[in-house]
Amino acid sequence: MRLKVRSKIWIENERGELVIGTGRLKILEAIMELGSMNKAAQKLHQPFRAVWGKIRATEQRCGFKVVETTNEGSKLTDAGLALLMAYTQLKNRCAHYADAQYRELFGEDDKFQANGKTSVS
Repeated sequence: MRLKVRSKIWIENERGELVIGTGRLKILEAIMELGSMNKAAQKLHQPFRAVWGKIRATEQRCGFKVVETTNEGSKLTDAGLALLMAYTQLKNRCAHYADAQYRELFGEDDKFQANGKTSVS
């Protein structure tokens, strides 16, 4: 059995409240792709009210508007896009770092086996 490293990265405000994590990343990406908060909610199989609530909470917690809604639909604000891009870069960098550390500490081969035995000396 091959092992794999996993990590979760999220951003909180100074009160420890979630600003952005993987779930909100998916919401923002869907809004950017579809141009609609309602369509984003449908794509993610979430109630519109839940998606809207998460966006609103993020805006309150970070102190700036993330999504703007017009008669034509919804789109990310410049600050919302910057938040999305910075978080995505952080998440990717952390994943690459974790992968590199895993390879260094666990090696490329299967040192650890499913039967409980290891090939570590």
